[in-house]
Amino acid sequence: MAGSQVPVIDLEPWRSGGPRERARTAARVDEALRAAGFLLVTGHGVDPALPARIRETARDFFRLPAAVKEPYAVTVGGRGWLGPGAEANSYAEGAASPPDLKESWSFAADEPTGDPSVDAEWFRPNTWPAEVPELRPPVTEYLARMRALSDELLELLASALGLDDDHFTRHTGHPTWGFNLNWYPGTETVGTPLPGQFRIGAHTDFGTVTVLDRQLGSGGLQIHTDADGWQDAPYDPAALTVNIGDLMARWTGDRWRAGRHRVLPPPADTPAEELISLVYFYECDAHTRVESLPAPIGRLVHDPVDSHTYLREKLRAITVPASIHTSE
Repeated sequence: MAGSQVPVIDLEPWRSGGPRERARTAARVDEALRAAGFLLVTGHGVDPALPARIRETARDFFRLPAAVKEPYAVTVGGRGWLGPGAEANSYAEGAASPPDLKESWSFAADEPTGDPSVDAEWFRPNTWPAEVPELRPPVTEYLARMRALSDELLELLASALGLDDDHFTRHTGHPTWGFNLNWYPGTETVGTPLPGQFRIGAHTDFGTVTVLDRQLGSGGLQIHTDADGWQDAPYDPAALTVNIGDLMARWTGDRWRAGRHRVLPPPADTPAEELISLVYFYECDAHTRVESLPAPIGRLVHDPVDSHTYLREKLRAITVPASIHTSE
């Protein structure tokens, strides 16, 4: 089963163990990212009360009437509310599908670099919903924790490849990131799913690492592996789910696979199921040149890419055209 290829990694032996414990942790990470592109991590230091506070407040916003949320509407890659029908992640794989059955509030990197052209595209101010001012303090705290954790994970990933610990973090001095609060309501809100429609369609993420705080549900996360096909993702209430994205897979010369995944539609037996996921997408410094690591680490040498040209193309790809969006 897929769960056998997605280990639970305790970060404490990596942080405080000796060389043998650190090497054992790194080897397990390497094995898991070759097989599925996913890990569960414990010992991450995030108090579960923090995402619980975010969910409670975000839920208050998402349940507001559409007319109240509409002034915050943005397109994919913006900072604000992504309403119903705005996004179809399967488009990134070139697959036709109905739009995803979710709403999101999206944040992104907002501390300017001083480069006007970079800042205008990638480091604009975030928007905060005035109706729920209590959202800002816990999100701000959570984002700081995710930034620190993501850099720690990148150091662990570098060690898993036998590289210097800063091999990836030397490119995260002033990185971009995205943070989505994804709301998956029941059918009373989204209606009966169309054929081939998911809460999030099948895709791989686009950046380096993604850190997910998820809720267990029948209409929840599934991951795809060559050995098992589509399987429900393993769940541990104490763990965060981590997967690597396209840029990291390219960086490793496809030694590691970007974790392919989807989120199932509202289940027929519990159509009122409501879930909220907290998804932190970590990237790298704007316009990093991503070059494949050669053999014996990598398996395939990709053409080098500009990280943020790649990211922008992917964000455009999953945007549902307005003609389709407005007709939903």
